[in-house]
Amino acid sequence: MTEIISAGILLEPYQVIIRPLVTEKGLHKAERTNGYAFQVHPDATKDDIRQAVESLFDVKVTRVNTQNRKGKTRRYKQKTYKTKAWKKAIVFLHDDYRIDFF
Repeated sequence: MTEIISAGILLEPYQVIIRPLVTEKGLHKAERTNGYAFQVHPDATKDDIRQAVESLFDVKVTRVNTQNRKGKTRRYKQKTYKTKAWKKAIVFLHDDYRIDFF
């Protein structure tokens, strides 16, 4: 596998893509705009994500959008805590390609 250097960290493609975000909204987006959402490593860049998706799924990526999602404050009884912040990537594929999660 090809190794990806991101922010001085050597990442394999399976380390860049943590998990696909399979939701009802995401499946609708995949049908309409051929865009798929993934949770990715926080230090990964758009080029890293593009290379990882192309090598793992054998597809052609046209565009990558990223979002840094803040952690939310949660309460349990009298205690409050904050969930972990994470990075989301929406990857748009060429019209000839599809990813089947099921």
